[in-house]
Amino acid sequence: MRRIFVLSLAIMALNSYGQVKPSLIGFSANAVDFTGNAAYNGKYDPGFSVMYWKGLSRVIDFSLRYNGLFSDYERGSQDGNAQYVNEFEASLHLRPIADNHTFSPFLSAGIGVGNYGNRWAPYTPVGGGLQFRLDAENYIFLQANYRISMQGANLDNNMFYSIGFTESISSPRAKPVVKELPPPPVAPVLDRDKDGVPDSVDECPDVAGPVELHGCPDTDGDGIPDKNDKCPNQKGVAKYNGCPIPDSDGDGINDEEDKCPLVAGVAKYQGCPIPDRDGDGVNDEEDRCPDIAGDPANHGCPIVKEEVRKRVNYAAQHIFFATASYVLLKKSFTGLDEIAGLLNNDPALKLYVDGYTDNTGKPEKNQILSDKRAAAVKSYLSGKGVADSRIQSTGHGPSDPVADNKTVAGRAKNRRVEMKLDYQ
Repeated sequence: MRRIFVLSLAIMALNSYGQVKPSLIGFSANAVDFTGNAAYNGKYDPGFSVMYWKGLSRVIDFSLRYNGLFSDYERGSQDGNAQYVNEFEASLHLRPIADNHTFSPFLSAGIGVGNYGNRWAPYTPVGGGLQFRLDAENYIFLQANYRISMQGANLDNNMFYSIGFTESISSPRAKPVVKELPPPPVAPVLDRDKDGVPDSVDECPDVAGPVELHGCPDTDGDGIPDKNDKCPNQKGVAKYNGCPIPDSDGDGINDEEDKCPLVAGVAKYQGCPIPDRDGDGVNDEEDRCPDIAGDPANHGCPIVKEEVRKRVNYAAQHIFFATASYVLLKKSFTGLDEIAGLLNNDPALKLYVDGYTDNTGKPEKNQILSDKRAAAVKSYLSGKGVADSRIQSTGHGPSDPVADNKTVAGRAKNRRVEMKLDYQ
């Protein structure tokens, strides 16, 4: 202990310069574990401390503390009659970090004495802790000490834990007096164009301009000073030296957004012309057959040849059904086979089949019959390899007669199937 004390004094002398901790007083909550006594092993007795701390140097503190412990501990006894223990300690605390840091760990060593079951025993507390600096005058201390008994007959070795708060009882440190110097003389500011920008930083000292443009004018207000603006009277962008984004093809869409900058187009197609996929001169928006080259007179679709139309009409006139039925008669097959051949040879063609009846009977039944007869034609052609999607069948019942229903001949003409080939 004597060597430790001498070493501490030497460290104090070496660190006696700089700011030291003021006198502090505080309170802590404690817990003690008398690990050397089997009856108390793992049992923590509560207590409190009244503390005094004082900085001896920049990194060494001294503390005194009174500990009050609520315990029935007595050496060699499992049911001692002691109810309250008094302890007194003096310790030195060595810190590697100065007080001006928020957190500072420290090592502790000291001497203490306490009465345990009316018997006094000295001990040596050694351990460490962490100092938390709240401000220049207030601290929180966390400590853990192993207290070595110096009189084994009256006291076991034990562990001591503590958390405490301290505040300064010293006079506040005097703040250094700052001597105020007279302000330096102000040199006159030159501003020839009177725009509020001194000539020393004015890039256009003879022409008034705004501060944000370093004193240079901006006639078109595009944020580019006239001295750097190739289009000073027309708003533009810096990328084009103050000129607007160009529109080379004059279609109203600037070149940066125009996917066809050299060909006039429309905004819908990012500045490109409306496409014409089949190249027939009719753009896709107006072309009813955009993938088949056709005739502009037929909305971009090919025109079915007249001789083909006649063959279709002839085949339609020779479609026959069983009486009051939608079953096709065999004598209809020759014409329908020819129609299937036309469709299979030109995949772009579409067929429209319309069924009609006379006005004999109920209109509802006639409508159903006309639907089924048109569908029967479609079904036959589908069986010949024509895709259903290329045939549209519709029944119209007795509507749209082509002859007088009052005569037998007229009613016969009205019971018909019409077919039309087209590309749209």
